[in-house]
Formats: sequence, C-alpha cells, structure tokens
Amino acid sequence: MRPSAVRLLNILVPVKRTVDYAVKIRVNPDQKGVDLNVKHSMNPFDEIAVEEAVRLRERLKDQVKSIKVVTIGPPKASDTLRTALAIGADAAVHVEVPDAAPPPEPLGVAKALRAVLEREAQAGAPVDLVIMGKQAIDDDAGQTGQMLAGLMGWAQATFASKLVVDPAAKVAEVTREIDGGLEELRCKLPLVVTTDLRCMRTEPRYASLPNIMKAKKKPIQKLSAEELGVDLAPRLETVKISEPAQRVGGGKVANVDELIAKLKEAGITAVKS
Repeated sequence: MRPSAVRLLNILVPVKRTVDYAVKIRVNPDQKGVDLNVKHSMNPFDEIAVEEAVRLRERLKDQVKSIKVVTIGPPKASDTLRTALAIGADAAVHVEVPDAAPPPEPLGVAKALRAVLEREAQAGAPVDLVIMGKQAIDDDAGQTGQMLAGLMGWAQATFASKLVVDPAAKVAEVTREIDGGLEELRCKLPLVVTTDLRCMRTEPRYASLPNIMKAKKKPIQKLSAEELGVDLAPRLETVKISEPAQRVGGGKVANVDELIAKLKEAGITAVKS
C-alpha cells in the first residue's frame, strides 16, 4: 500500500500598519487619539512573524506551499503588505477600510481573519498555520491571536520564542515565554502562533532592492469588510487620552542625614513595624 502524499503547508501571516516605533507619540488636541501624520511602518512583532514564516520555509524547503500576508487597514496599509512581500511572502490580502474609519478592535480583526481563513479553505488552499505578532505597539492589546484561535476552534501557542513544525505528523513544537522561564508545547495543526521578541534570534532581514522590485509584481487581493460579512465598527469609546505628567527633576544629597531631612520635608515619615 502506497503512503498518502503529505499536503504542503499554507501559512497566513496577519500584519498591521502602525506608527513607527522610533516616532515620539503626541496626543491630538481633542484628546481622542494620537497624531497620525507621522511615519508609519510594519508593527515590529508582525515583522518578526513574517521573518519566522520565511525561515520556516527555508528550513522545510518545498514542504511549505505558500506564505500569504493579510492586513486590515486604510489604503496606505498596502505599503506594509509590499514590505512583507519583499521580505519573502508570496501573496497578500488587503481588507481595506476608509481613512476616516476608526481603527478596528481585536475582536473585529479576529472575525475578519476568520472570514479570510474560510475563504482560503473554500478556494482549496486551507491554512495550516497562522503566525502573527503577539501584540501591536499602538494599542498593546495582545488579544487578536487568542480570539482568532477561539473563533476557529484551533490550537494556540502564544508568546512563542521558538517554532518547529513537522508537516508529516501535522504537529508543531513551540517554546513560549512564561513568568517562570520557558514552556514547551506540542500542538496539532491547524495552529495559531503569536511571536515574542525572543523569536527574533537574529535581526529580521532587510528587503533588498531586487526583492522590492519583485514585490511590486506579486498579487494583492483587495477585499472589504462587507464582502467578508464582518462588522468592524468599534464597541468601545475612547473618552480621553492624555499625556503623562511631566516628571520633576531629581536632586543629589551628600549623605544619609541630608536624605532623611529631604524626606521629612516632603512629608514622608517612617512607618513603625
């Protein structure tokens, strides 16, 4: 009896366009958000996820059939997709939202990703592995991966620092960061993995000029929330955003006695045990 052929892996990598990590964040005058008229780039944790997907293909060779990236954002988010394509992804999906629309919340994003996964399965290319950043640096929610796994009924491995996939056995071994150190999980595919900083064993590769030119020819499928049948309207209302209070400069003291005197002046007294 001849063994059945192993189905090749399809990988989906969600990415997000965020304010560049090096930009100083400033609150808008209406205190409802931050100034977005600044440099944007791919969320750093998502960049790690794209890099991990490309390295996975380099390790598994022809056992990885495709790496597709997806983003949910305004028209300018296509630049983020082109960056991911230049790094090594094969194709992209852009769920486009209007520039004036509020940013979608994690649950809405997770539902949109579920719809994308369902479309991929209907097209005959079911996704085996979703690799995404553990959080976005703009809202720091860290919820989308877990919500997506729950909606799909898939296994999940969050805060991953190492990923090893066995396509023949349809399992993945994931090392993840926990408070006490490291935890090793063995998960069945399909699987949702969220990457931590330690997954970046070396710096993510820079897109070379030839790869940037090739990325312009790679396909980007445009979709809308309506086509996916999802509602991206936010459920939460931002009441107010304010900058942290300015820190008062410190001072130096010559000895312990002077320190104690300064503490007393500030109204700080010792507590009897």
